[in-house]
Amino acid sequence: MPTHLPTVALCGQGVQVPIPQLGFGVWQVPNDEVTPAVAEALRVGYRHIDTAKIYGNEAGVGTALAQSDLSADEVFLTTKVWNRDQGYDATLRAFDASQKRLGRPVDLYLIHWPVASKDNYVDTFRALLRLREDGRIRAAGVCNFSVEELQRLKDELGEFPAINQIELHPHFQQAQLRAFHADNGIVTQAWSPLASGGDVLTDPVIGRIAQRLGRTPAQVIIRWHLQIGNVVIPKSVTPSRIAENFDVFGFELTADDLAAIEALNKDLRTGPHPAKFD
Repeated sequence: MPTHLPTVALCGQGVQVPIPQLGFGVWQVPNDEVTPAVAEALRVGYRHIDTAKIYGNEAGVGTALAQSDLSADEVFLTTKVWNRDQGYDATLRAFDASQKRLGRPVDLYLIHWPVASKDNYVDTFRALLRLREDGRIRAAGVCNFSVEELQRLKDELGEFPAINQIELHPHFQQAQLRAFHADNGIVTQAWSPLASGGDVLTDPVIGRIAQRLGRTPAQVIIRWHLQIGNVVIPKSVTPSRIAENFDVFGFELTADDLAAIEALNKDLRTGPHPAKFD
């Protein structure tokens, strides 16, 4: 792993598992396009790839990893169990299928959505803990979980997830949930870190910071995520954008910059509300 890539520690089974803080996401990238995109990301320097069963591109991700000269130890790999595969036995079967498509070990396995209406997420997380205990994954986590759902996992299974991947960007900062994460050793990971290319990228405050630093708005936002401690997974299939999103280690935001971005929160989601998504 390139020495300049910062990591944060996930709680594994009695050990701390380092996850590169900047990763490469592949949501909405078709399977036939994901192999060259991941190959380019690895060439640029990314060492953390985030996929999911529902993306339909695990096989293409696996092909890119197999064609690279990087070992499994050099690339942190995440995938996710989909909603209809929740439940203890079904999750174990879903993991087997994902790992077969990927063709290499999975570091982090996540519950993609809580799907509280079906009330299977506790048994699903129990299956993730079994996979971790059996040495098949290094860490177990979730996506889109609320404080109440996280606390229920702790109350019923004795531990919190290592990470919660949530929608998070300057217009939707989730400060209360992030504070709960920090208080309980849960890493915050941001999906849609650029708000799916929406109004965040044209926000004049971010634009002024970018102009002063000679950077793009996307680079400023990714740098903001890194400096406040988030794991962040921007995605692109455009080589120049893949490189641009990675080129965020040669500058820093000031305390005034961070405060100005913090003030941009509008509690504005771009994706579905987890309580209503099943």
